[in-house]
Amino acid sequence: GDLIDCVPAHLQPAFDYPRLRGQRPLGPPVRPSGHHRRPNHTADVGVQLWAVSGASCPEGSVPVRRITEADVLRASSVRRFGRVPMARVRRDTVAGGHEHAVGYVAGDEYYGARASINVWAPKVSTPTEFSLSQIWVIGGTFGNDLNTIEAGWQVSPQLYGDNSPRFFTYWTVSPFSSIHGWIDRL
Repeated sequence: GDLIDCVPAHLQPAFDYPRLRGQRPLGPPVRPSGHHRRPNHTADVGVQLWAVSGASCPEGSVPVRRITEADVLRASSVRRFGRVPMARVRRDTVAGGHEHAVGYVAGDEYYGARASINVWAPKVSTPTEFSLSQIWVIGGTFGNDLNTIEAGWQVSPQLYGDNSPRFFTYWTVSPFSSIHGWIDRL
């Protein structure tokens, strides 16, 4: 199984990125007046394998999957380690076997995003294939000012060395077609 380290929130790997160095994590967003949680609504139960036993990180810390030597050796290079492999696919074509659906809303102000994502141990045929379900929050256009925050579940033998679903987050600070960004893997 995976080894999980509880890291102080202000020391999480995302803050190693040069533009975020010295920053502090934000607190939970404050809901605008008139926007309340539904009564009797409980938080979703965690389904990460490490959390099934009831394990959790103390307040003020975040869970980070410990990177192993095997993880690094699976990468094509040290420079590419932890980065999402970029496929060159034209927007007006669909690559063989690539399926996706898109739904979106556009407007002025949003106070969060939520998605219900099911992952039922999808099968991948080769170590370089992967399967994922995710939600994106996008700022800018699909031009040079694109910024994304992405979160979801993926099966990626190339990244993790097995076929187990893992939760991931990813963000970009420049056009998605570039190689900028960071992936946090739990």
